Amino acid sequence: MIYTDKLKEKCGVFGVYGKDLDVSRLTYFGLWALQHRGQESSGIVTANSNKFFSHTKPGLVAQVFDDGILDYLKGHIAIGHNRYSTSGGSHDAHSQPVIYDDDSVSLAHNGNLPSTRQIEDFLISKDRYLEDRNDSEMMADAIRYYLDEGNSLKEAISASYDFFTGAFSTLVITKNQLAAFRDKYGIRPLAIGKLNGGYVFSSETCAIDTVGAKYLRDVRPGELVIAGENGLKSYQLAKPNPKLEIFEFIYFSRPDSVLLGQKVNEVRRRLGMNLAKESPVNADVVIPIPDSAIPAALGYSSQSKIPFDHGLIKNRYIHRTFIQPVQKLRERDVQMKLNPLKEVLNGKDVIVIDDSIVRGTTMKKIVQMLRQSGVKKVHIRVSSPPIKYPDFYGIDTPNQKKLIAASLNVDQIKNEIGADSLNFLSYPGMIDAIGIDEDKLCTACFSGDYPIDLLERSKEVSLIA
Repeated sequence: MIYTDKLKEKCGVFGVYGKDLDVSRLTYFGLWALQHRGQESSGIVTANSNKFFSHTKPGLVAQVFDDGILDYLKGHIAIGHNRYSTSGGSHDAHSQPVIYDDDSVSLAHNGNLPSTRQIEDFLISKDRYLEDRNDSEMMADAIRYYLDEGNSLKEAISASYDFFTGAFSTLVITKNQLAAFRDKYGIRPLAIGKLNGGYVFSSETCAIDTVGAKYLRDVRPGELVIAGENGLKSYQLAKPNPKLEIFEFIYFSRPDSVLLGQKVNEVRRRLGMNLAKESPVNADVVIPIPDSAIPAALGYSSQSKIPFDHGLIKNRYIHRTFIQPVQKLRERDVQMKLNPLKEVLNGKDVIVIDDSIVRGTTMKKIVQMLRQSGVKKVHIRVSSPPIKYPDFYGIDTPNQKKLIAASLNVDQIKNEIGADSLNFLSYPGMIDAIGIDEDKLCTACFSGDYPIDLLERSKEVSLIA
């Protein structure tokens, strides 16, 4: 794949329940709108009261499905899943939705269980433990066990819920019902929409808009919602303690989504405005790292009165590819993705806005590319604080030793990437821009405060002064 020095969301989920809806095509377009959340594989499972229909394959949504496949995916219930890449793994290993040969249940999961000890112990005790199962598959195994024991879907999820130690926004279907549930912290988002007498469920509101549904509300932290013949039923399985992942605002979610009542695009503009207030610098032009930093760069420009322009053009058709580039092209990975506009950059002092710096390797190459384009001074401004801690709740993040801010201070990072100046948005400035109480957000990547106990994986984290 074309290398990117970004934290990666591991997946996105979308589901539809409705007797009069074309559920496979609605799910296709929902996944298409959520493509940014997962680019390794895509899958849809449908049900028609009698049996399941499934199609899952590596690739982008538009590559995985066509009209013939969508016609095959019959039924009035559907769930879909986009999976993000993980280094070194098989492209089709552990693709979702999880499905069984007996058409008993199918599951799609956004999130991660940092500890699977409890669920493993349960499955072993019931002689249901299988080797090489990931956390999502074990969640499905537990729910399937209780369904096999004659429980309803509501009872099966309720009985399994306490075994799920981690972050999960999850969709589950049987042949007659669709269930949506979240962990009690609501780390990963999950929204509900209404469409022509049916219901849609999505990782983000942008996909609800895409299919023409009306946003109703979010699935609450700790809540189970079941769509069936009698409409929506709600059950509170755990006392809510909201901690939405803060990176949903900064980077992951599409700018046209809404989170906790806040428009993501406006939040990112405010991040940029606060960054300009905290870290002003004289320069000729403000440019973003496309595309996610564009709103923050517009905010910085508006606040600083320094003109905004597009100094780096993104090749929008470079997504995940299974074709390995030759060595000469591999060395030009950043240039394959971004191309500088020399007429905007030559002879200028430039402020470069990015939403985050993870390892620092890509930013170092961008700084070099800007200097080769004739830029006089490169001032890097980042619209979030330094990332010092790894994530365990559904972000494909490097271990702590590979996070540049975990071992270097700001001045050392500036020297490492070769910039003339570097500043990050302060933690208070970030919280102010988001407009949500700090205690309702998961800030673990910045603060090291993990709301869900990491248990056996806590040894992977070192607190930084």
